[in-house]
Parts: sequence; structure tokens; C-alpha cells
Amino acid sequence: MKQSVKLVAGNWKMNGLGASLGEAEALAQALTAQPANCRVALCPPATLIERMGRTLADSAVELGGQDCHAEKSGAFTGSVSAQMLVDVGASLVILGHSERRAGFGETDADVAAKVEAALAAGLEPIICIGETLAEREAGQAVEVVSRQVAGSLPASLAGKAFAVAYEPVWAIGTGLTPTLEQIEEVHVAVRAAMVTRLGQGGETAPILYGGSVKPSNAAEILAVREVGGALVGGASLKADDFLGIIRAA
Repeated sequence: MKQSVKLVAGNWKMNGLGASLGEAEALAQALTAQPANCRVALCPPATLIERMGRTLADSAVELGGQDCHAEKSGAFTGSVSAQMLVDVGASLVILGHSERRAGFGETDADVAAKVEAALAAGLEPIICIGETLAEREAGQAVEVVSRQVAGSLPASLAGKAFAVAYEPVWAIGTGLTPTLEQIEEVHVAVRAAMVTRLGQGGETAPILYGGSVKPSNAAEILAVREVGGALVGGASLKADDFLGIIRAA
């Protein structure tokens, strides 16, 4: 099946202060000197988005947020809207990350509402799905991610730019990774679920893999069928580590 250009996105999570912008600058300079064979994005915490945007200006590195509220504005203390992300220079946003689902109780319906908000603001959503260790051990991984695709991807995504990120929850930050066969099984199932949900609109959007991706395993993971890129956590905080993954794409 025809794939769009691979996307390698870095999720800094709740990490990074002003001094960390040097890593973003080093990344941008390296990719200017030797362009990547994939799209590259960084998603810093909200406090750094505008400053990182200035750092990455005129570079090939795209800028994203880590979450947005479903509403455009209002009495939602501590939240950030999709329009606010656009206003400070973001073009992408991560939605439905397992840490949001588990820690903040976000449901598939909540995620779908946020996707609608992101699309309305002109952001490209990266929609996260993935099973827990208990679900994996119960043989429910494919069932869980297929259900999450059906519930988290609104019909309005058809024809729009977006990505789905498969992150087995038990592999995030643990150093554990599924086998290549397990990754392929789930990615193929996710593709089928995307096509069922969106028709032709689900055929080419990249499916990123996330969960302990590092320079040493990136090449073999990115070569797996239906893996259209990577959503990278800790390894994206250092330019050299993140470049090792980018160069593997």
C-alpha cells in the first residue's frame, strides 16, 4: 500500500527548560547540513513552544504541541487550545497519548473531540493508541487498538493530514520493545481499522511506532511493514540520539 513520507516526531513530555533549546538548535543545524529522508518534528512542553519556534525558524524541523483542549477558549484553567498552539507557531499536536489517557482519564470520545478541534485550527493531529501489558498478555492487543481507532478518529479526518501513533503502553520508557513480528501484526491491524473507519482517507496516513525507540533499534523497526515513522520520547531530548533515529528512517 502506498505510504506517505515517514514522520519522526520527538515528544519531550514534561522535560526541558530554556537551556534545552540548544539541543533543538543543534538538531536543526545538523538537518540543514544533511537533510533527512523523512519529516522531522519536535513537540516540547507548552512553555517552550514559542521559543523553540524561533530556534527552528527556517529549518526543516516542524513544531508541535503535546495536547490541546477540545474547546476554542473558556474557563479551563491550565489548558491550551488548538488555536493557541497555532498562534505560537505549532503545526502539529499529539493527542490521546497513553499518559493522558491513563493519568487524566481521557476516553476515545475525548480524544476524538480534541482531534476535531485540532483540525478546525489547522493543526495536523498525531493520534496515539496502544494496549497495556495486561491487555497484551490477554491476547487483546489487536482488539484494543482497533477499538481505539474506531473511537478516536472522527470521520472528518478523511482527506486531512494526520498520523496515528501505536505505542504499546508497557514499552513506553521501560526499555522493553515488542518483537518486530508483534509490531507488524498491530500496524497491519491498525491500517485495516483506519480503512474501515475512514475508507480511502485511512489508506496512506502514516502509522508511527513509539515505545523505547532508540538509535540501536530504529532501523529495524522503521523497516517493518506499515511502520510509517516513529514517535520518540526520551531519545528525542538529545540531538545526537534523535539524529541517530532520524538517519535510520
